[in-house]
Amino acid sequence: MTISLAEQDETQLGGPLSVLVRQKRDHITLNRLLHELGEAALDRQDEVLRRIYRLVFAHAFAEEAVLWPVLRRVLPDGKDLTLQVEQEHQEVNELVTRIEQTPAGSTDRQSLLDRLVEVLREDVRDEEDQLLPQLQARVDHRRLVALGIAWEAVRRIAPTRAHPVVARRPPGNALAAVPLTVLDRLRDRADSRIQHSSGAPWLERVSAKLTRASHAVEHAPFFRRGEDPTTARSDDEDPAVRER
Repeated sequence: MTISLAEQDETQLGGPLSVLVRQKRDHITLNRLLHELGEAALDRQDEVLRRIYRLVFAHAFAEEAVLWPVLRRVLPDGKDLTLQVEQEHQEVNELVTRIEQTPAGSTDRQSLLDRLVEVLREDVRDEEDQLLPQLQARVDHRRLVALGIAWEAVRRIAPTRAHPVVARRPPGNALAAVPLTVLDRLRDRADSRIQHSSGAPWLERVSAKLTRASHAVEHAPFFRRGEDPTTARSDDEDPAVRER
């Protein structure tokens, strides 16, 4: 019988270096940010959303690159379980893309935000109640620590923005990591300066160019290698492609 991560303390989860502890910490931070988003005034929503994106996309990328391949090997139903979470990750990517293209304060945008919060909470529950407890039951403490170190290393150099066209699995996501991480983190810096500057049109132009560059990069065919058909997104579905 497995026990949810939410019901276990740090010692039970393998100590501070364990991947389970690292995952749970991020989930706690996400819960706080989602609460903050719900309380945020309209003019603060984008700032909170950027913090959520930086947490969520790096976290998910590290899971897909480091953890889910292990789960597919060690669990009899690992393929189905990880696919369910990958589909949730894909929906998050698509929701964020639509949010960024929808006017602030509109009814449509609020509906998208509500769904985003719902999917993120579902994702946390699926991971803490199903996937990660089963990983805990199958691997020893040393492996949990090794996975934790690898997961943290990847998380620190992972993309921080939505990329719904890139594969959710290696090798596509791993190949895309370097160029998209550089572009995403430059865009993060530009958007942060825009947020705290009064009138910076040149920074807005920089951010827009970085966004277009990342869209161009993620459509390279080899960044889709390894993906499951249920998480694949065609160019026809991508508004960024239609706009170019």
